Amino acid sequence: MLYTVILSLLVFLVVYMLFHFGTLFFVKRGYDSAAIQRVEVVAHRGGAGMAPENSLSCIEKGITVGAKIVEIDVRMTADGVLVVCHDSSLRRTTDSRGKIEKKTFEEVRTARLVDNDGQPTQETVPTFSEVLELVNGRCTLLIEVKPCDNPQELSRKLLDEILAHSAESWVIVQSFSDDVLFAFHELNQSIRIEKLFVFKFKMLPMVFDDSFTRFNYEKYSFVSSFNFYYGMLDKALIDEIHANGKEVRVWTIDAPEDTPLLPVDAVITDRPDLWCRMKE
Repeated sequence: MLYTVILSLLVFLVVYMLFHFGTLFFVKRGYDSAAIQRVEVVAHRGGAGMAPENSLSCIEKGITVGAKIVEIDVRMTADGVLVVCHDSSLRRTTDSRGKIEKKTFEEVRTARLVDNDGQPTQETVPTFSEVLELVNGRCTLLIEVKPCDNPQELSRKLLDEILAHSAESWVIVQSFSDDVLFAFHELNQSIRIEKLFVFKFKMLPMVFDDSFTRFNYEKYSFVSSFNFYYGMLDKALIDEIHANGKEVRVWTIDAPEDTPLLPVDAVITDRPDLWCRMKE
């Protein structure tokens, strides 16, 4: 009986998804130079297609090629140091292994970041403080805070670092985690906050971020932008979000010519160089 119920739910979900997102196959693809002028370019993980993701050199490249916003990922080590790394484990992005939240900062610091061919470099996992010092207001820093067991502690440490570097005016905090966003907003109401989603169900008050969650605009009244996976978005939803006073960013894309041409406010891309070149 349970197997039948689970199978039925999976079939329903697949059919629903095909119905809901099938229209994307018919969306015009490709941004030209005129269309690109209307969107902001966000360098994903610094510009992960250009250098080791979330490294200081990658962030510098993202700024150098002209991205006005650079996105990074923040996690906390076992001894409470904020470091910049996307994955919970060191395995994919470094020559080491192990969960960051289980390691001290000194242990994380012994790992060497690998390049896009998987070869170790001389770069280490940077601290959040080092990234703030590097950026120093030269662009807006979009900080993705990863889900954690203690969002209040992480949010407090994040805010303390931001204030210590006088960065309130040039940082944005985003997360998939409602717990993180609500905890940070409780501490500070002036720093811009954005919410990450994978997709929203059509005609249903339900979204998927890191789980299935009830959705309404009042719940996210303090959020400035809803940031969706680009393949799970259509014009009708974008128009609805705009009508409710929110911006829309899409993640994660590469070449302008392969990207669905939708009326979004920003594109989050591993190749900011390709997009910024067409803005010139």
